[in-house]
Amino acid sequence: MTDIQYLKGVGPRRAEMLNKLGLGTVEDMLLYFPKKWEDRRFNVKKEKLDRLEEVPVVFGLVRSVRDMYTPGSLRIFKAVIDAGGYEAEASWFRRHNHRFDVFSSLRRDVKPGERLWLVASPEDPLFRTRLRVEEHYRQDDLMAQNAHVNRIVPVYPLTEGITARFMREAMFRAVTERSAEMGEFLPGRLLAGRGLIGREMAFRAVHFPRNVFELREARRRLIYEELLLMSLAWALKRRQTRSIEKGFSYRIKRDLLTPFREKLGFELTPSQKKAINDIFADMSAPAPMSRLLEGDVGSGKTVVAMSALLLAVENGYQGVFMAPTEILAEQHFMTFRRYLSGLGVRFAVLTSRLKPKERREIKEKIAAGGLDIVIGTHAVLEPDVKFKDLKLIVVDEQHRFGVRQRAALRRKGDKADTLIMTATPIPRTLFLALYGDLDLSVLTDMPPGRKPVRTERAAEEDALKAVREETSRGRQAYMVYPLIEEDGAGALKSVKAEFERLKTVFGDRRIAMLHGAMPAEEKERVMAGFAARKIDILVATSVIEVGIDVPNATVMVINNAENFGLASLHQLRGRVGRGRSESRCLLVAGETTPAGAERLEAMCSTSSGFEISEKDSRIRGAGEVLGVRQHGDMEFRLAELPRDGDVLGQAMEDRDKLLETDPGLRDPENAGLRHNLMKIYQHKWDIIDLS
Repeated sequence: MTDIQYLKGVGPRRAEMLNKLGLGTVEDMLLYFPKKWEDRRFNVKKEKLDRLEEVPVVFGLVRSVRDMYTPGSLRIFKAVIDAGGYEAEASWFRRHNHRFDVFSSLRRDVKPGERLWLVASPEDPLFRTRLRVEEHYRQDDLMAQNAHVNRIVPVYPLTEGITARFMREAMFRAVTERSAEMGEFLPGRLLAGRGLIGREMAFRAVHFPRNVFELREARRRLIYEELLLMSLAWALKRRQTRSIEKGFSYRIKRDLLTPFREKLGFELTPSQKKAINDIFADMSAPAPMSRLLEGDVGSGKTVVAMSALLLAVENGYQGVFMAPTEILAEQHFMTFRRYLSGLGVRFAVLTSRLKPKERREIKEKIAAGGLDIVIGTHAVLEPDVKFKDLKLIVVDEQHRFGVRQRAALRRKGDKADTLIMTATPIPRTLFLALYGDLDLSVLTDMPPGRKPVRTERAAEEDALKAVREETSRGRQAYMVYPLIEEDGAGALKSVKAEFERLKTVFGDRRIAMLHGAMPAEEKERVMAGFAARKIDILVATSVIEVGIDVPNATVMVINNAENFGLASLHQLRGRVGRGRSESRCLLVAGETTPAGAERLEAMCSTSSGFEISEKDSRIRGAGEVLGVRQHGDMEFRLAELPRDGDVLGQAMEDRDKLLETDPGLRDPENAGLRHNLMKIYQHKWDIIDLS
């Protein structure tokens, strides 16, 4: 489509600014959907719709105008407006500027006898005729009622140099002049069967709807389109994965698996046993394994993953365990060392913080087959990391890795089996939407003896008292803070400052500090000391939210709890309650927003990771909860899950019928679907092949 600079009113300079929003062509503009809409209709009964906000609009005749000056730099321009039946005093506020008259443009537009549209809100609920003006338009402004007032108005994310007024006007021209070029690609029978409007009408109505019905139908059509394409892509990917012959197999020898089970010192839960059996069956199948292992905090995913890795090692193959952060990789390394020592398994940790000589030696061992298992971070993805015979890939906290990163890791092993793990419970709707090419194993039960962690809001004094009481009984405690160092604002507490204070408060306790900026050796020393009960109180940042397993820790104090996301709060809570003693999670919070208060209430009302995930999805949106928007796994423009689960169900039902009758989408009526799949998924994600 046409370069955006050639759209009337844009030009090269503004095109550069729009490029920062990812808008390079007119097609990009049309696909840049509003984040919300404002109902600016005048004297019309307003209807309710998600993300449609009512905004007051006044139309009237200017009776008089005057300037006002204040002792400071603020300047106020006032006009008396005859709004038909009542008079209103409208005010425009500007900061004084010595270089030019800040009211020059207002004096041209706002003159006695001029009729104006005002987007304005009352300065005070008690004085509704005193208005603070946000936007104004003259009656003879042809664009005003097209794009700005007396209609439902789109609101877009902006960037520096781009105003809301300019964006609406540019978008109106794009929609009016070019929306017909977007073209219909859904087969007619799908449109008719689902009662969907055409694509051109959908683009016009989603940007500039004439009424709420049009907006609702436009969104439904475009959301269905997004979800149908995505579900088709995953189905094709799943089919293609299962058609591959990996060319190797495993035999369960139990040379390592049996001593590993004995060394654990506890019985696996029923769901752990089932997950291991499912994984072993996948690994023994002709096609490469693609499985997601889902389990709440503390459910034992790592033990399941280690079992799979040992099966690979038993058969002479290499495995890699990839973690999203260095501290988590180091914690996993310590877990591997605890359970695999004495079994003859060769393993090492590879992160970017290792000294160059150490990294070089580890890479050489990997290439020569001198290591059976590599535990690493993104450093494993570096081009010079080459495996001799990589056959199993495990990705922990998978939502922190993008599609391309996982694909890069898979390329290091020829048709390797892949197991990805998440501690964020995913509702079935989201799973089908995001990971439709994967099989699913869920750890539904917790290890025997685990008790729910009691969670409550607490004053700092009560939290300190609880820490003292628990440590006096020989238990251990975590105290978590949001920052490493003070940020200057003073609103949030830091680990370093609080550590110094707490050393005085708990003078008779053994206290240590842990944060992500510490050297790896120091972090490992502190973690090992805490695990060995040589430390009573660990003062830390959220780096401890995953991977730490200390059964003797029974109290978690989260300071500035309102500043943490719900998923992080739940993960931090999961660091306690790992033994047989009663455990507590105390949320010490300051002033909080409504969303922050909702998060804290959710934490106190349930310990279920599934319920936490559902509530977090409603508060933040599924893409943010699962951390996948920034990685390209779910770049929906309009669809939101689980809100649109019913539309996803329709799309999946239609997908199955489509692929049943036309598996390769070769029929002429499906050519548009095929073209858009290739454009969006094959070229962008490189996950399907429709050539």
